[in-house]
Amino acid sequence: MTKVRFYHNPRCSKSRQALALMEERDVDLQLVRYLETPLTVAELKKLAATLNCAPRDFMRRSEAIYKELDLDREGVSDAELYKAIVAHPVLLERPIAIHGERAAIGRPPENILDVLKSA
Repeated sequence: MTKVRFYHNPRCSKSRQALALMEERDVDLQLVRYLETPLTVAELKKLAATLNCAPRDFMRRSEAIYKELDLDREGVSDAELYKAIVAHPVLLERPIAIHGERAAIGRPPENILDVLKSA
């Protein structure tokens, strides 16, 4: 069985709750503390494809840096959004669980259970 990759921020209550759900089920995890090890643009593009969504859909739009960088303005390209997430990983929504070709954002934390069904 392949590991479930879990993008985790230990300071986030939703991330901790999702991690607990996986640990209760004894899931083999690859824990990624993305604030310490930011994703690359290539990894973010793959994540977008796996989640089947645009980069803005897995960004934390309520973060101050999102507003400071004016990322909500008309005409911001996906490339600009990816670069912003790489430069400011706090913009990445959390938690995110990936297993094979399946991924889910854990908001609410129970969303990750769909990914676990294939684990």
